[in-house]
Amino acid sequence: MDSDGTQDARGTEAHPVPRPAGPPGTPPRPSRAPAVPPHPGTGPGPGASPYSGTGPVASSYPGAAPGASPYPGAAPGVPPVPAQASGAPSTVAAWLDEDRPAARPGIWRFGHRTKEVPERLAPVTVAGLLIPLVAAIGVWSMWERGYLPYKGTILRMFSPNDWWWPLTVSSPRPVEGWNPGVLPGEHYLVVADGVFFGLLVCAVAMLGSWRAILRHYMDRLSPPVRVLASAGLALVALSLVFPEAFPGVGWSAVPVVDPLLSLFVLLTDGYELMASALFTYTLYTVITLLVVWPFARLGNWRAYARELLARPGPDSAPGALPVVRPRSHWPLLRDAGQYDIADLLTAEVAGGRMNDVDCVRVEHAFETARRDAGLGAFRDSVLRRGGAAATHPSGARDLPRRTARHDLLTGQVRIGRWAESERTPHSYREAGAALGPDVLGTSLLAVGPSGSGKTRTLVEPVTESLALQALTGSCAVVAVSAAGSPLGADDSFDVIVRIGDPSSVHDLDPYAETDDPDEAAGFLAEALVGDLEVVSAQSAATALAQLLGPFRAVHGRFPALPELRELLEGEENALTGLREALAASGNDLMRRELDARLRQTGMPGDPGRALADRLSLLNRPLFADFFGGGGPGRPFSLRAIAHHPLRVRIDLPERGHEEAGRLITRLVLAQFHTVVRTRRPHFACLVLDDATGTVTTESVRRIQRLRSQHAGVLLTLRTVGDVPEALHGPLYGAVGCRMAFCGVTTWDGSRFAQTWGTEWVETTEVAKHTVFADQPMTRAIHKVRKLMTGKAVTTDAVTVRQVERERWSASELTQAVPPGHAVLSLIDVEGRHTPPLLVDLRS
Repeated sequence: MDSDGTQDARGTEAHPVPRPAGPPGTPPRPSRAPAVPPHPGTGPGPGASPYSGTGPVASSYPGAAPGASPYPGAAPGVPPVPAQASGAPSTVAAWLDEDRPAARPGIWRFGHRTKEVPERLAPVTVAGLLIPLVAAIGVWSMWERGYLPYKGTILRMFSPNDWWWPLTVSSPRPVEGWNPGVLPGEHYLVVADGVFFGLLVCAVAMLGSWRAILRHYMDRLSPPVRVLASAGLALVALSLVFPEAFPGVGWSAVPVVDPLLSLFVLLTDGYELMASALFTYTLYTVITLLVVWPFARLGNWRAYARELLARPGPDSAPGALPVVRPRSHWPLLRDAGQYDIADLLTAEVAGGRMNDVDCVRVEHAFETARRDAGLGAFRDSVLRRGGAAATHPSGARDLPRRTARHDLLTGQVRIGRWAESERTPHSYREAGAALGPDVLGTSLLAVGPSGSGKTRTLVEPVTESLALQALTGSCAVVAVSAAGSPLGADDSFDVIVRIGDPSSVHDLDPYAETDDPDEAAGFLAEALVGDLEVVSAQSAATALAQLLGPFRAVHGRFPALPELRELLEGEENALTGLREALAASGNDLMRRELDARLRQTGMPGDPGRALADRLSLLNRPLFADFFGGGGPGRPFSLRAIAHHPLRVRIDLPERGHEEAGRLITRLVLAQFHTVVRTRRPHFACLVLDDATGTVTTESVRRIQRLRSQHAGVLLTLRTVGDVPEALHGPLYGAVGCRMAFCGVTTWDGSRFAQTWGTEWVETTEVAKHTVFADQPMTRAIHKVRKLMTGKAVTTDAVTVRQVERERWSASELTQAVPPGHAVLSLIDVEGRHTPPLLVDLRS
């Protein structure tokens, strides 16, 4: 892309990549972009091109403050273009370094902060924590005082009878064979207390969900605070086990240490181990570690310790740890060893000589050069031109004006904000709604009546975003404007085809520069009779191919539309002359093709008459100079978008040519489906501002294949009734993204409701039942209560159940969507889903 714009598309060597269409007399652009942009408000000098970045400042809109963004409604941090740089030089650097965390489809990622929803504990959870604790305290008190039933029976089951005096269990006696100073029954009782206490603590922790509750509160804390909080809890637990180690603590020790000591006495039949300081302190250390270990896991001490150890110390070497460089320092280039051009681009960004388009374009060019082993040429271009390297063939480095918020690093355009409603998941609330190639790659269908804002809030922002991405080399866009409402300014496009306008600079090639008669016949048949049910598209394509092939074999080109109409109508002179020319050249194969067509002419079911009738819509004086009619406009082939990141706009004719406009739209759609099958590195998108009469059976099939072809379409309809009823279901199934604007009819809403399906929701039903008392006193009380309140005594029967409900019903789409809003569902090219949610298009 680092050229003067003279690269040729395949098969168009005589025509360079089209320049931006402009009025007659537009001076040529300079051969390279300026190194240092002029200050804001500096007008272009004599002979300056409006595409070189030195045109008049588009900002200075009414009420703009000095230093404000040049685009009304632009987000803080969106960098201005170099020629409009009225803010600080670090604006672009701050934009580059802003966080763009990974998010679900449709969320505006620039500066997005994930909203953590605090989970509130239900009252039943708190009660579940306290009730087992209170019950455990009562049970332990009964155990200590000997009031617990069957305590003696349980202790007798696990101890020899000769440890106790007869008819007792709490009076130990000396046992023969044991050390005279050791009473095994006495130590057995201490061990039993410890075992029962441990079981009681485990039961309370499990029944009370202590771990879940503590984790609930600990996860809210930062790592240092979490470590301190868990350490404080560990100290409290240690004060219960070793109260003598904490001055001022007046409670007794819980049965942990003493049961362990008594256990060792029972095992060794003596107190010799107690006299060993090594054994005693080792036991205390083990007990301390066992008490602290659960709290260490709760506070995640290990991870925090690793984080502290990983931090560089004051004496650490400068290169000991990898340095995380901000994006404005071009870390990708530095990792590839291109330090000199990285330093150059860093200085360009810091000096305000690059805008967001320049940064993304250079990054894209670097990735392309590294993939195609062209780093040498890329390096020379950057060293020679700096931030103007790899400029778009048109020479433009930005659009003359922006009306939406864009983030070119992610390819997103913000169209609004996800509305606050009960249907909106917490991850979408207060987040911006955005579209990008990741979701447009599955195609988008928008339905809404006239005036609902389809063009202003959806089509224009998306077209503007795709045009900006085309300047970075990552996208090609074709926008078909509705009659009388062109999309965007003329300076925002490289090619503008104004069908029916004598001043149009370009003409549309009806054959898309193909040399295959069958391919040309396929999209011509789709455009001419694809919407007719009485004519098969396959038979129409066959009839056209039987004429296009022989004509090309004789003349070396395809026929102009008037010539093609004569052949379809069976003009004897035209067909006879073509057949004689084929016979003279000895082309028997094409002559047999023509003879087969001649035999079908005039027969029942012949598609030629229908094709000729539809072709007559374009054989009008208004279109005499178009579609290869020899007018002054340069022929433009839609196949060029497969080889260059072009910005193309096609304006449909006005003044009573609606049917011809629909035919042209079908032709563009069919050609787009054909040309995008070519492998290319950039994304291709077709935007149809009005797709009425465009959707056909074949186009629906082809839309489904666009995802794998790195392409997509955006279709808007006033009503689904503009599509044949048999194609309603296939159309909704072919597109991945669907959008219902405010004001759709109930009939249209039912189609969306069926497509979006149902979900399981929890409902609560309360039924009131009258209470009938049997006792006289109770009946008297109920009568008095009814006299006082006027209501019968009832009881509530609450039923909670899961039911299947439509995500959005037809009536809700008709009545519950406020003005300026729409319901949008998304699927990206990776298959991730966004459920249908309400979007505020005014935010």
